[in-house]
Amino acid sequence: MNYSRVRRWLCGGLVGLSAVAAQAMPATEGMVRIPAGPFLMGTSRDDSRQQVQEFGAIKPWYVDEKPQRKITLPAFWIDQYEVTNAEYREFVRQANYWVPPSWRDNGYLLNPELLRLADLPTLRRLADDTFKIDANTELMDREALLQTIAQAQGKFDSLPVTMVDWGNANDYCHWRGKRLPAEAEWEKAARGDDGREYPWGNEWDSARLNAKGGDRWDTGTAPVGSYPKGVSPYGVFDMAGNVMEWVQDWYGPYPGNQYQTPAYGKKYKVVRGGGWGGMGHYTLAQFYRSAYRLYMQSGSLFVDVGFRCVKND
Repeated sequence: MNYSRVRRWLCGGLVGLSAVAAQAMPATEGMVRIPAGPFLMGTSRDDSRQQVQEFGAIKPWYVDEKPQRKITLPAFWIDQYEVTNAEYREFVRQANYWVPPSWRDNGYLLNPELLRLADLPTLRRLADDTFKIDANTELMDREALLQTIAQAQGKFDSLPVTMVDWGNANDYCHWRGKRLPAEAEWEKAARGDDGREYPWGNEWDSARLNAKGGDRWDTGTAPVGSYPKGVSPYGVFDMAGNVMEWVQDWYGPYPGNQYQTPAYGKKYKVVRGGGWGGMGHYTLAQFYRSAYRLYMQSGSLFVDVGFRCVKND
C-alpha cells in the first residue's frame, strides 16, 4: 500500500462506517449516582489581597461565583471518569464522525485492519514518522512493527479525549443516551454538599491532581483515575486537574449576581475543573477550585479541555 495514501486516509478521518443511531450504554455503567438534595454553590470569598492583579488574570476572582447559595437538585448520574480516547474513538467509528485533529497526527484512529494492508516500507515509515517509535524499525519485521504500533496506540486509550469542542462533546453525550452536565450538577458532583473548595477538601494539595503543566506525564494528560486521593465526596475522579470539562451552560450571571461583564450572555460556554496545562504562565490553586468558572467559545479546541456526561436518575 502506498504510504502517502495511508497518510491521506489518516488525515481525512476515514472510518469506513456509515452514521448509526444513538448508542446507549447499559443503564448507568461507569457512572456514579449523585443523590438528591441541597448543596452550596458558588463562593462568599473576596480577593482582598488583589492577587488577580499580581498574576494578571483575565477576570476578577470570585465575582462571577457570587452569591453563594443553597441549591437543591434532583438525583442524577455522572460519568465516574472523563470520557477517554477509546470511548470517543468508538463514537467516531460507529457514527462516522469528525476526527479530533490530534489523532490525524499521532495515528490513533488507524485500525489494525488498515495497518495490515500496508507493505513493510509503509509500516516502517508510519512507525517512524507517525507513531515516533523509539527503535530501529529497519530491524523489525511486519509482526513486530504491527505489535509495536498497537502498543503505541494503546497508550492513548485511557487518556481523556481532548481537542474536542462543545458541539463534539454534546453530540457524543447524546449518542450515548446522556447529556452534558449543567453547571450546578458538575459543581455538586465535584465538591459535595458542604461547600468545600476542592474535591478532596479545603486545602490545596498538588499531589492529588494532574496540574503543574502535566510534567508528570508524557502527553500532559494522565490516564483517567490516576489520582484516587483527589476523588470527590461521591467517588468521581479528576474533577480538578487533568482536563477542563465542557458543561451545558452559557456563561452568565447567577441569580442576584452584581458583577457586570460583556462576556455574559449566549456568547461563551462554561468549562470547569482546571486542566493539566494551568492558565497561561501560571498553575495556581485558584483555577482548580470546584466553584471556579472559566468560559470559552463553543468551537474552541484545546489540548487540556475534555468532558464527561450525565444522565437523569
